Amino acid sequence: QVQLVESGGGLVQAGGSLRLSCAASVNIFSLNAMGWYRQAPGKQRDLVAIITSSGSTNYDDSVKGRFTISRDNAKNAVALQMNSLKPEDTAVYYCIAKRLIGGEYVYWGRGTQVTVST
Repeated sequence: QVQLVESGGGLVQAGGSLRLSCAASVNIFSLNAMGWYRQAPGKQRDLVAIITSSGSTNYDDSVKGRFTISRDNAKNAVALQMNSLKPEDTAVYYCIAKRLIGGEYVYWGRGTQVTVST
């Protein structure tokens, strides 16, 4: 079992920045990928960014050039640096981890609220 704990959410004005962090209860080298999803009220949960164990990254088009995902192997954590925030970035952000052992196992954090005001 992998436990994920997010931190760093909050309220920020449009154009501002926030940094989210997700700490894993295991060595992240044992995870095939970690990333972030978000869910706005009344909408589905969508991928924001993901980083694999080899360091490859993938971003949703809406955040490319504004958000950066990174791994901190020493802290067993993944971070999401969010710059130039827009009101449409408002959502609950969930950390995700994937592990491939005989099948794909997906683990979720409880989420952290990000609110961007105009």
